[in-house]
Amino acid sequence: MDEKQMNLVDHLSELRKRLMIIVGSFMLIVMMALIYIKNIYHWLIQDLSIKLAVLGPSDILWVYLMLAAVIALAGTIPIAAHQIWLFVRPALSEKEKKITVAYIPALFMLFIAGICFGYFVIFPLVFQFLLSLSEDMFMEFFTTEKYFRFLIHMVLPFGFLFELPVIIMFLTSLGVLNPYRLQKARKYSYFMLIVTAVLITPPDFLSDILVIIPLLFLYECSVVLSKIVYRRKQVAEVSAA
Repeated sequence: MDEKQMNLVDHLSELRKRLMIIVGSFMLIVMMALIYIKNIYHWLIQDLSIKLAVLGPSDILWVYLMLAAVIALAGTIPIAAHQIWLFVRPALSEKEKKITVAYIPALFMLFIAGICFGYFVIFPLVFQFLLSLSEDMFMEFFTTEKYFRFLIHMVLPFGFLFELPVIIMFLTSLGVLNPYRLQKARKYSYFMLIVTAVLITPPDFLSDILVIIPLLFLYECSVVLSKIVYRRKQVAEVSAA
């Protein structure tokens, strides 16, 4: 086996190790979340004015696993980011190592901020609006499975969407992107973001609009932050020269 093949085997072994740590962390957090899942469930429905029902025993298990998986996803993000950083670290310069590791906490905090924004701001508005459409014409009957599926579809995308500014700042700091390129590609970016918002939201127009507007706002914030990072990067390069 030549040196090139040995390096490939080493890289694959390292990648397998990192993936196993990420998957193992996810499963561990799922199990920990399941221990407290009843408390989490009661906290989520404490202000709910309607009663939830289940159509079968499997629905209870599905809701437990779904909630635990979302919690585990949030908890695994910093672990996954750190493991990815450890995997690519040998190929980075000292400056790039410092830049990349600084963004790991920001990924987690922005994900949590997005979840909170979706849960406390967007979801109540959409849910109350949809309930108001019935106007006593229908008996409101919600299954637990459908309620939490709708909740997660409305809330979880914002966790990922809020990652956009830090991702763009990260790519700008590495020189992959710059604010002027982002400005030139604005209309194409808008189109892709609108398509993404439609794909990740429930199939109704109101949900699409309520996701599209914050997403476009986040993109514009990302452009502004990219300008700040880009200018600092240029000043640092001039000073170093």
